[in-house]
Amino acid sequence: MAALVALKDLGVAFNGVTVLHGVDLQIARGEAIGVVGESGSGKSVTFLAALGLLPRSARVTGAVELDGANILGAPDAVLDRVRGRRVAMIFQDPASALNPVLTIRRQIGESLARHRGLTGQAIEREARRLLDLVGIADAPRRLSAYPHEFSGGQNQRIMIAMALAGSPDLLIADEPTTALDATIQAQILELIGRVRRETGMALVLISHDLGVVAENCERVAVMYAGRIVEEAPAAAVFAQPLHPYTEGLIGALPPIDGPRRRLTAIAGTVPDPKDMPSECAFAPRCNHAGPRCGAIPPLRAIAGARRLACVRHHEALPFIEAAE
Repeated sequence: MAALVALKDLGVAFNGVTVLHGVDLQIARGEAIGVVGESGSGKSVTFLAALGLLPRSARVTGAVELDGANILGAPDAVLDRVRGRRVAMIFQDPASALNPVLTIRRQIGESLARHRGLTGQAIEREARRLLDLVGIADAPRRLSAYPHEFSGGQNQRIMIAMALAGSPDLLIADEPTTALDATIQAQILELIGRVRRETGMALVLISHDLGVVAENCERVAVMYAGRIVEEAPAAAVFAQPLHPYTEGLIGALPPIDGPRRRLTAIAGTVPDPKDMPSECAFAPRCNHAGPRCGAIPPLRAIAGARRLACVRHHEALPFIEAAE
């Protein structure tokens, strides 16, 4: 089955410094994929580049196919029909994404008018329905309120309502619960999951929280230093991580049940893009690094619907070369 969205050799550079190195990723209709990694791994940049939301100083290469048609570098008129209508994005900080001087009615109404052509009372009815859908009580009155009159969790719900206004095929949620407490976080994730089940939309969940991804996604792509280093079904990643970086991320998670164990931390930090190693970027932090890690390993398909970029496992695992 053809992918809904396919990123092909997607690269990004700022002022001659490459920060994204040939990302390949396919997103099928209706699936939920988690994109995980430390800050600076390239998670958000990947999808901002895909939607043409990076500043003009960014140099973006490769291809971004939506239903087989490349939209990378497309005219603004084309991207305006894609953003919000076909692909919607929830940003990390709703307080900065919402306009503080416009009412919620005005902001949701703009999305409904632009993406669905609604006017007048039709906008009012649909805006109320969307607020009800995301759990904002007393919708007729709250539509006249401003963002500062809502809590952080409520503003995030409003952002979800605006994202759903265009009935998108794909929702990209960029750290949607970072600034929220655990209870509100669970409510927001349950809301996104329920809407996804009801509408059949696909989901990309960008997060540094592997627990959140494990509960909400069917597939996981692990990013490090601007590259995908491991991709697999979520259950396989958490049961048997293969890349040393993925092992480190999971090793830093406290177990909910079973015997207590000492958590393991990954030494060091993500390398600066201006000083990227010529070898495997994770090698300076890897407990398994050796002479064979002197080259950047390719991301290759292996058995079990997985992809991996690690020389350590390339030497031991059977390969199933991906179709061109």
